[in-house]
Amino acid sequence: MGLMVGGEEEAAVGDDPVLAPPPNFSTVEDRCVYRSGFPEPSNFPFLRALNLRSIIYLCPEPYPEENLEFLKAHRIKLFQFGIDGTKEPSVPIPRVTITEALKVLIDVRNHPALIHCKRGKHRTGCVVGCLRKLQNWCLSSILEEYQRIAGTKSRATDMRFLGTYDVSCLRHCLHSIIYQYQGYGSKKRRLLYREESVQKPRIKS
Repeated sequence: MGLMVGGEEEAAVGDDPVLAPPPNFSTVEDRCVYRSGFPEPSNFPFLRALNLRSIIYLCPEPYPEENLEFLKAHRIKLFQFGIDGTKEPSVPIPRVTITEALKVLIDVRNHPALIHCKRGKHRTGCVVGCLRKLQNWCLSSILEEYQRIAGTKSRATDMRFLGTYDVSCLRHCLHSIIYQYQGYGSKKRRLLYREESVQKPRIKS
């Protein structure tokens, strides 16, 4: 028996059953942020092992009742941002909604967090790609990560969106969300956002 992560199997302790991850599961930031397709009940033991604090759900459809019960039982917060999964190139990707999802994602109080949509490829890929821009990744690396997971289903509209998304609106709130939060362990690797001539906002206690 073993722990299944990204198609690889690791030895489990004792007689514990195999833990099955959701489809297209992968780590975005070690022990902080994960991504996947829609979790099924068979994936719940795997999610429990991640000690999640929150799930960022990117579909407009209501969350299944059995999933809600699992979240309630393990005190996991659900943040839903309804983004339509259209394939039409004429339908714009909602920048405001993506930005609101990112504000939740970069708040370390919500970590460990899982981001997912239906397949974990397009909507999730756009949010992760925008996070990478915030982390100062170069665009070619961002698009390579997007295409690696989306595979043959890569969408030109998503890649154009990633190329034009402006993260400057988020940089102004980074100190209040990341650096000013005193409960974040000093030994735990931070999601890093390097400040580039951005004035720190004044935070009132």
